[in-house]
Amino acid sequence: MKINTAEFVISNSDVSKCPKDFLPEYAFIGRSNVGKSSLINMLTNQKKLAKTSGRPGKTQLINHFLINNNWFLVDLPGYGYAKVSKKTKSIFQEFITDYFETREQLVCAFVLIDIRHEAQTIDIEFMSYMGESEIPFCIIFTKADKISKVKIDSHIAAYKKQMFANNWAEMPQYFVTSATESTGKEELLSYIDDVNQEVFKNNSEF
Repeated sequence: MKINTAEFVISNSDVSKCPKDFLPEYAFIGRSNVGKSSLINMLTNQKKLAKTSGRPGKTQLINHFLINNNWFLVDLPGYGYAKVSKKTKSIFQEFITDYFETREQLVCAFVLIDIRHEAQTIDIEFMSYMGESEIPFCIIFTKADKISKVKIDSHIAAYKKQMFANNWAEMPQYFVTSATESTGKEELLSYIDDVNQEVFKNNSEF
């Protein structure tokens, strides 16, 4: 799939105000500074569609982008951002949870993980929540250009081990990406295209 158009539609913290269009949605979420904005800009061939910042917690709203006029890319606030208050963090968590558990248009979430680091408890816990809530998701390992192939394989193996230890039957589907080198772009967009085709074919509501 090639992305020809990517249009910002709305930002809000109230799921009831999200677009009413019954189009498939793909939500992107991860810890702060995981490279989410850079990845979104790389996928959409735009330098400034998603705002990038070195300051963690920059994305604080649910952001909808209409892609090719037939699906939504949803940019969600990060979890584990250290520089906001506990009160603010709990508010973010509340509407993120509300989005995941009530948004019927969501067909897949992408949990972004910085491949440079070994398995982080906060990522494992978040994915456990997704699994327990039966929310379909894939993993996107980011910043693959920053470390060697050997370390990439080692860190992915560590995540597999941690997830199996947390009663996962298998590792969720994952993608290894680099926004700088466009690594994983074709694979990720192809996956979304395949899911979209299945969704439109099998669900009359879409």
